[in-house]
Amino acid sequence: MKGINDQEAEKIRTQLAARSVTLPDGTKVPAVGQGTWHMGDDPSKRKQEIEALRTGVDLGMVLIDTAELYGYGKSENLVGEAIRGIRDRVFLVSKAMPSHGSRKDLAAACERSLKQLGTDHLDLYLLHWKSSVPIEETIEGMEALKKSGKILRWGVSNFDTADMENLVSQPEGAHCTTNQVLYHLGSRGIEVDLLPWQRRHHMPIMAYCPLAEAGSLKRQLTSDTQVRRIAEAHHISPLQLLLAWCIRHTESDGIIAIPKASQAAHVIENARAAGVVLTEEEQHALDRAFPRPSSKVPLAIV
Repeated sequence: MKGINDQEAEKIRTQLAARSVTLPDGTKVPAVGQGTWHMGDDPSKRKQEIEALRTGVDLGMVLIDTAELYGYGKSENLVGEAIRGIRDRVFLVSKAMPSHGSRKDLAAACERSLKQLGTDHLDLYLLHWKSSVPIEETIEGMEALKKSGKILRWGVSNFDTADMENLVSQPEGAHCTTNQVLYHLGSRGIEVDLLPWQRRHHMPIMAYCPLAEAGSLKRQLTSDTQVRRIAEAHHISPLQLLLAWCIRHTESDGIIAIPKASQAAHVIENARAAGVVLTEEEQHALDRAFPRPSSKVPLAIV
């Protein structure tokens, strides 16, 4: 594998397997997957991005997350090419836009995604954020797709605690597999109520932008004295530390992080973060530098 020898690659695979997260149906997925936001937008980077995704799969980062919204199908199309010939090794996730939340529109959106991805099923299908369509109809649509074999599981994204409570109160709403939300060291609002709620319901969080990719906090986080000190102690970069922090929890209450990396070298760096275990002292130091809110805050969405 380019940029890494066979011995280290096998070590990374072992570490990722050991840091897996268990879904409600008992399926295990790696704590570090691969996000694809903005991938596929630039045709000149297509070969590089496909190589990055395939490198991740080879290292055990088999969960790939995409969405119909990303490049309006361009990301899904790129992922489809990247996983051609290795689909059986991949845990494939896509998302439907909220405007497609009705049973009929959800089915049509799913068909389009399957076509773009070149597959006959999704391992997990998410509603990208809350829809104006009544949630009970969206649940019915998701369950119908499950029964047809088009999807194996369904979940949501950008749902806050009250939204999740309403969701699970609906018939078959408790079949939700995960909730994908923004979470990183500089955005810890979910720790107040949403994360504890999901743990009580044995429903893992999927964290997007775990490296603060989408906001203005990235530079502040990576230049922080404590972040740099702890990263140096582990002989890793500040970004690798942010990822190691995000997946610091145990398997039973774990978080699935989905950083985007459009270069194979960056994918390898992300995969290596799975082998980093922070001490209690290091976690406390990061808590002091970037404390979680003391009370409920609105759910952060990008």
